[in-house]
Amino acid sequence: MTYQPGSLVSARGREWVVLPDSSDVFLVLRPLGGTDDDIAGVLTTVEPVTSAAFDPPQPHDLGDQTSAGLLRSALQVGFRSSTGPFRSLASLAVQPRSYQLVPLLMALRQETVRLLISDDVGIGKTVEAGLIMAELLALGEARSVSVLCSPALAEQWQRELREKFGLEAELVLPSTARRLQRSVIGSESIFERYPVTVVSTDFIKSDRRRHEFLRTAPDLIVVDEAHTAVTDGGAGGGKARSQRHDLVRALASDDSRHLILVTATPHSGKEESFRNLIGLLDPDLATVDLEAASGRALLAQHYVQRRRADIRRFLDETTPFPEDRQTQEVPYALSPQYAALFEDVLAYARTSIRADGTRLQQRVSYWSALALLRSLASSPRAAAQTLSTRAARVESAEEADAIGRSVVLDETDDEGAEVSDVVPGADDSETTRREQRILRDFRDRALALEGKPDAKLGRLVKVVKGLLADGFQPIVFCRFIDTADYVGTELERALSRNTSVAVVTGTLPPEERTARIAALADMGGHRVLVATDCLSEGVNLQDQFQAVVHYDLAWNPTRHEQREGRVDRFGQQAKVVRAVTIYGKDNYVDELVLDVLLRKHEAIRKATGVSVPVPNSNQEVVEALLEGLLVGGDRQAALDIDVQTQVAALDSAWRSAAEEERRSRTKYAQDAIHPEAVADEVAEIRASIGSHADVRDFVGSALRALGSTVVEGADALTASAGALPAGLLDALPPSLGDPMTLRHDFPVGRGEAVLQRTDPAVGALASYVLEAALDPELPTQFRPARRCAVVRTREVTARTTLLLLRYRFHLTLPGRAGERRAVAEEARVLAFEGAPQSARWLDPAPTESLLDVRATANIAPQQAEDFVVRVLDGLDHLTPHLDEVGDQLASRVVESQRRVRDAAGGIRRGLTATAERPVDVLGVYVFVPEAGA
Repeated sequence: MTYQPGSLVSARGREWVVLPDSSDVFLVLRPLGGTDDDIAGVLTTVEPVTSAAFDPPQPHDLGDQTSAGLLRSALQVGFRSSTGPFRSLASLAVQPRSYQLVPLLMALRQETVRLLISDDVGIGKTVEAGLIMAELLALGEARSVSVLCSPALAEQWQRELREKFGLEAELVLPSTARRLQRSVIGSESIFERYPVTVVSTDFIKSDRRRHEFLRTAPDLIVVDEAHTAVTDGGAGGGKARSQRHDLVRALASDDSRHLILVTATPHSGKEESFRNLIGLLDPDLATVDLEAASGRALLAQHYVQRRRADIRRFLDETTPFPEDRQTQEVPYALSPQYAALFEDVLAYARTSIRADGTRLQQRVSYWSALALLRSLASSPRAAAQTLSTRAARVESAEEADAIGRSVVLDETDDEGAEVSDVVPGADDSETTRREQRILRDFRDRALALEGKPDAKLGRLVKVVKGLLADGFQPIVFCRFIDTADYVGTELERALSRNTSVAVVTGTLPPEERTARIAALADMGGHRVLVATDCLSEGVNLQDQFQAVVHYDLAWNPTRHEQREGRVDRFGQQAKVVRAVTIYGKDNYVDELVLDVLLRKHEAIRKATGVSVPVPNSNQEVVEALLEGLLVGGDRQAALDIDVQTQVAALDSAWRSAAEEERRSRTKYAQDAIHPEAVADEVAEIRASIGSHADVRDFVGSALRALGSTVVEGADALTASAGALPAGLLDALPPSLGDPMTLRHDFPVGRGEAVLQRTDPAVGALASYVLEAALDPELPTQFRPARRCAVVRTREVTARTTLLLLRYRFHLTLPGRAGERRAVAEEARVLAFEGAPQSARWLDPAPTESLLDVRATANIAPQQAEDFVVRVLDGLDHLTPHLDEVGDQLASRVVESQRRVRDAAGGIRRGLTATAERPVDVLGVYVFVPEAGA
């Protein structure tokens, strides 16, 4: 026998809903009232399956006046397949903010999705991209998806897709590709075998792998940090960046492929790069006049960029970000021993720079000298390692400059590459034996400075202790691996026993970095994370840490901003975050970097409201200052040389770039989707699956009804767990303690829940309440909701019956890959006055108000049961109206699906929704006037 999706069947002693992907011999079933975790497959040739109908309530199973609202809320909260305009939202483990629906609405109004999501750091670009991915897959508009990202972020993407969107992604990395390849069959590729993948862009971009990927690439591609995959048309950028650009440009050339680009820095004052980026979305955007209204309108169809101020208050939601980022500069003075070594090293560096020899020899000696000064400013351990390491062997002066600028000046032509945190070498292969003896002496003297003679370390210990005492858990950022290891060891010695310290550097693969951070977070007491810049970009650390300490100055201001962005972002529980910069006031190098780069960057950010990378002219200015330092031997000499004009030019160019970025955010502001359009869709979603307030009311009422002591707070409710039924306790997340803390909104701490329908704790409670109501064998105290109630009240003038109904719909969703079948559910309450044979149906407003009606007089149990029996006996008279409402709801489902996709309506022709019959009558609630029936 053939069973349609949405129909009811009986198997294994219970009722099930038939799901799509079922066949005549194999049924995919979800228990009636169950969740997706309970889905099972049944072979009809092995196990008996019969058609079933939902049993009506039993008249004697009476509750009180709160039963209707509680059961209805449990039904709404528990839905994972709602009829709202977005197919995927009810099944996700994340409840998006209203502003995060804007990119989704933009995407669904395009036949082929081409979108650039450029919201500020910490707003939730990953969630926005994930929503689009989940919806396109649910609709059948995409068959498979690949996320291209840096290898350091691959595991985070995989975790986000799994935990928030229910998408199990395979990682395609150098360490996994061979294993994945062994599992493919015949000539198929990894990307044909696995529908969801997270791919290292740098792994797949090589000429050999790129062509194979392009042959079988998914029809939906997400490119993270997309600005690293475009060039500015000049000679810069390097081979890696050019290869990324070739890859993404080739993917975009297929105009049937969905493409989502994600980056927080799309413009940064570089018009050519911006044009190349938006040209991937639509070739016309590469040349269109963006000063004209028509050009901006075209861009607005594909481009969304918002700052925190734009979305902090959006519709009826306030999104919590830290209210303040407190910054502090903390100077230290070198100890006499350290100062003496610094003077000697500086004197040696001045004499070691070659004025003779080849251009290559001159550049190697120059960068080796700077590397030595930089590592000595970092830590004795880093200096000793530099003094023991030979400078990298290079073939040309240009290569020496590229390596030097990357390792010493923290600049790189390839923003997509992971930051190198290995110390540079200072032992030039051309050094004489005498010079080698000097370097060995420097190394020994440096090692002797570890610990107490290191004033910088002493200042750090005081800073960290102060942060911990004020309730902040800090991340200490170091430039080099050796410095991080040294600092981690010394902090463990200096801090109290209830403080845990962990070190994360580039020596660890990305998955071990994540595991080490998680292990640190699980430890009790205070915690301190010491890290290099391998964690400065893309990694979310706001759940565990609230402060950043710059132990080493980054000579690239963008990296400072990235470090602080790890804690200053959405989800941070602290209202205030801190950023402390430690610098040497007498080591010459630090104050040059502070004056010329870091302080200017902060001043420009505060003046314009945007943060942009330092212009390319920074290289020449900083190098000129450092050459002055090496020539003259002190900071004043560096400032006295003829570089003031260059410094002024850098400042002007930087401010100009920031102002251009600020103007671009206004000029290209998203105006294709208006807030009122979002409000309409949000209202429909909430009407279908329940609002934030509905969830909060339901959780509080259900827990109280189950014997919990619930205390309402300003931002959370706490509830005791001891009296809860064992079945519910088993279903709740084990991390919840006793008392349980359920936050009204994000951010949420470890071991807490959030009062949103997608939270596992809320879902478990809704499922328990619904299943308990359907099981009359359970003890009364374990059944907070009942399917029947009779209430005598002054608030009605005629006998009024409220019906709680569950409608199930069979949807046909046409897409580019063919038709897709789905099941959707919706809870409705309908009410009528009088007897079923002559029902006078009420409008929605008075119907909803019945849920708040309270009893004003008692009613005898037998009389109450008789009232329910009259309704149940008259259900046949009510059925035509119930079916008519189902048909109206089915029509509305089709309309809502088409409305949000109006710009691409042609491909949706054939979209259908059919209400399954008969409707499920979950509850019958009769309200009797106090004067009598």
